[in-house]
Amino acid sequence: MSETRVFLLPDLGEGLTEAELVSWHVAVGDEISVDQPIAEVETAKSTVEVPSPYAGIVAELHGQPGETLDVGKPLISVTPVSVAGTAADDAAPAEPAGPVVEPAETELGEPAAEPAKAHPEAEAYREEEKAGSGNVLIGYGTPGGHGVARRTRARRSSVALAEPADTTPAGTPAEDDLTLLRTRVPGRLGAVISPLVRRMAREHGVDLGELPGSGEGGLIMRRDVEKAIHAPVVEPAETTPAETPKSPAEPAKTTAAPEGTDARTGLPIAARTPVRGVRKAVAANMARSRSEIPEATVWVDVDATGLLELREGLKAGGAQVPGLLAFIARFVTAGLKKYPELNTRIETASDGSQEIVSFDGVNLGIAAQTDRGLVVPSVRAAEKLTARELDAEIRRLTDVARQGKATPTELGSGTFTLNNYGVFGVDGSAAIINHPEVAILGVGRIIDKPWVVNGELAVRKVTELTLTFDHRVCDGGTAAGFLRFVADAIENPTTLLADI
Repeated sequence: MSETRVFLLPDLGEGLTEAELVSWHVAVGDEISVDQPIAEVETAKSTVEVPSPYAGIVAELHGQPGETLDVGKPLISVTPVSVAGTAADDAAPAEPAGPVVEPAETELGEPAAEPAKAHPEAEAYREEEKAGSGNVLIGYGTPGGHGVARRTRARRSSVALAEPADTTPAGTPAEDDLTLLRTRVPGRLGAVISPLVRRMAREHGVDLGELPGSGEGGLIMRRDVEKAIHAPVVEPAETTPAETPKSPAEPAKTTAAPEGTDARTGLPIAARTPVRGVRKAVAANMARSRSEIPEATVWVDVDATGLLELREGLKAGGAQVPGLLAFIARFVTAGLKKYPELNTRIETASDGSQEIVSFDGVNLGIAAQTDRGLVVPSVRAAEKLTARELDAEIRRLTDVARQGKATPTELGSGTFTLNNYGVFGVDGSAAIINHPEVAILGVGRIIDKPWVVNGELAVRKVTELTLTFDHRVCDGGTAAGFLRFVADAIENPTTLLADI
């Protein structure tokens, strides 16, 4: 009988370690082809479809919609079929029992071991697998049509690629890890295990992610799995409060809070919401920003009447008019050319030394509120675009971000962020810098306010600009100079908009 191939959830880009399973596109028993989309998953960056690297019959789906899966853990099991559409011949050379888990960091699309003689139908499947289509899923893909797999790591010796039968003596655990292919366990950088140990753990329901390794560097050995298999089962503790015996001298005490009640406040717990996906990524990034960046904030009120009058004049002429945010984006890119310190990044070397990295260009991030949380897609090479071109790209990026279809490149390549929180009806905000950037500019709502114009009081359209910056890359003079540049451009827009 042909082996079942287990496809592990690949790294979906940006070094992400997990993804939430949104939906399956296939069911057990379906016949699938190479590169056919099999599932939709949501990462901290976006929602993507995962294609299958194997053709065959779906044997098992490893996960339910709504479940969070670790990168490198099983996603789907596929049983190969012959070119005639039937299961591979039982007369094929004997194979190890149980499915063979493909390692996450080996040569993609290439079998881990080749038997000396393969059945013709099985060999046909291998050739189909090697051919691939070349379709790539961020950080993963099948090889192109040259019959040669793209390798992601140095070639291992043939000894390391050979997988022995299950008859390996139990008393030689060291040989398991010296002669078998090793794969990395997600979340445990030092723990690598053999396919034989993986299979033993899977058959007995042992969670390798929670198992400490007794080998060198935390290596999980066969003896560790055997110990976990024979370990006594610990019953979970009672969740209901136990009664404390009463005595004549003291009243009974409650040893635990009632179920569904918060122990600290005494209030009923209404709901528990897991922090995952975009919310988890935002929380981690904001916490890192606040812990690493010595930020400072400057702000200024700006008379935006001139900019609004310019837009009204363009509308009256029948021209297609960019949105206000596109105009401000144009002013920001011009300001960053004059004050490039705010368009940088600080990198820390392994020895603790730091350097400021400057960029030849501006990838302008636009903060966008979506149903999945706050995301920041970026307009690449924004300094080269006119206000109209910026407007079109901002609208496109906002739309794909709200659909959850923005790519990791679009969401993770910004060098400076522009945040329009005025749409929420607020005037200002001490924003948190989008790490690893060094500054973020916020724009408040535009409202009527009393303003002095040529010595006389008038009602003008006023907004507030707020700049939060990393004090390590510049001082207040630079930050104030940039903020004043953008403010002056809003008050006198025609000086910078000759190219719209």
